[in-house]
Amino acid sequence: MISPLLANIYLHYVYDLWINAWRKRHAHGDMIVVRYADDTIAGFQHHHDAELFLNDLKARLADFGLSLHPEKTRLIEFGRFVAERRKARGERRPETFDFLGFTHICGFKRNGRGFQLWRRTKHKQRWAALREINLELQRMRHWNIDEQGRWLASVLKGYYAYFSVPTNIESMRTFRHHVKVRWRLNLRRRSQRHRMSWRRMNVHPWPEQRFLVKHRRQEPYA
Repeated sequence: MISPLLANIYLHYVYDLWINAWRKRHAHGDMIVVRYADDTIAGFQHHHDAELFLNDLKARLADFGLSLHPEKTRLIEFGRFVAERRKARGERRPETFDFLGFTHICGFKRNGRGFQLWRRTKHKQRWAALREINLELQRMRHWNIDEQGRWLASVLKGYYAYFSVPTNIESMRTFRHHVKVRWRLNLRRRSQRHRMSWRRMNVHPWPEQRFLVKHRRQEPYA
């Protein structure tokens, strides 16, 4: 199995340098590319640039015995004017795409005027994290409550550090709520006489409060 470092170096020559050359030779409009390891997304001003790029990329990778993931590779309309264009054509709201744990959505600013990129924690990512936390809570069910609390605090700190971005607060609140539910259930199951009230569970301030202080004007909206 090739190491991530070697894979990254390999893709730098197979993909990154080739893209720079392709942009200069073939792109007729703006183009942006983001790559993280073997996950990548490319944005184009013009649809025909996107189609040409996808065809050329498939050929490029085939030369090195590589291929695009069939279920993760697709062309979609996304950006500032897409919602208006699709509405004028009688089509549904713009498609979304997942990248690096987030679902990216075409949205609007709080006042309804102007485009706003929404980022929400990917649904599968959130539930996978909750399953892992629940399994670990079951394993440590008979630990001291303070020890469990410290472990949960460290897990949530890391989760919030990555996923706490503007427009994602509702997803974070949902995640926090389900963590509390699972912790409370596990504490109650370790003793029939044990009673953990919701009031006690809500005593300690959560990281979300600090996030809202920094991003008060960028909370999500319906």
